[in-house]
Amino acid sequence: RMLATLRSLVLSSHPGPTATVTVLAVVLAVGSGLPAWTVVLVGVAFLCGQLSIGFSNDWVDAARDRAVARTDKPVARGDVSVETVRTAAWVTAVLTVPASFALGWQAGLAHLVLVASGWAYNLGLKRTAFSVAPFILSFGLLPAVVTLSADPPAMAAAWALAVGGVFGVAIHFTNVLPDLDDDASTGVDGLPHRLGRVPSGIVAFVALAVAAVLVAV
Repeated sequence: RMLATLRSLVLSSHPGPTATVTVLAVVLAVGSGLPAWTVVLVGVAFLCGQLSIGFSNDWVDAARDRAVARTDKPVARGDVSVETVRTAAWVTAVLTVPASFALGWQAGLAHLVLVASGWAYNLGLKRTAFSVAPFILSFGLLPAVVTLSADPPAMAAAWALAVGGVFGVAIHFTNVLPDLDDDASTGVDGLPHRLGRVPSGIVAFVALAVAAVLVAV
């Protein structure tokens, strides 16, 4: 039973996005030439932060996920309790603080803003016309967290910040598209819901194209 609960808890952390963002941060850290130990610290900080965002999402959305019978969510299936997921969210959030400041105070503050932005989305911004803002802020800050971890700290190039922000737009719209109907039935009315399925798909495509152009230029 303990192993089953642990497995369900891991699935409640949104392991795919959590792993993707963490690996991306580590790859950027390696590409930026950071020392091996700093690369490890970047990975730990991002892992803790992304776990807290993932857990908080399933905790906050538990009732909504049950209402629409989300069989892909362990909490909605009853495989793990809301209390357990809530505790995991707070524990990983607390661990994120020292892990972030281990990178230096500038990188630490930038990373905590990134994580707080993800929590803000889960706690209510996803239901507003500003639902895309946390994605722009979080992914825009990602390169800065890495470069500010250097010695001496340095701000990421403007093009890198812009690519991160635009990429965040694409991620938000593509993530929401499959769940538009379920979201609408439970009162979630973010920017993609207000624009509609086809315009949202176009926004996601254009955002990816803009990111590619920025990188190329």
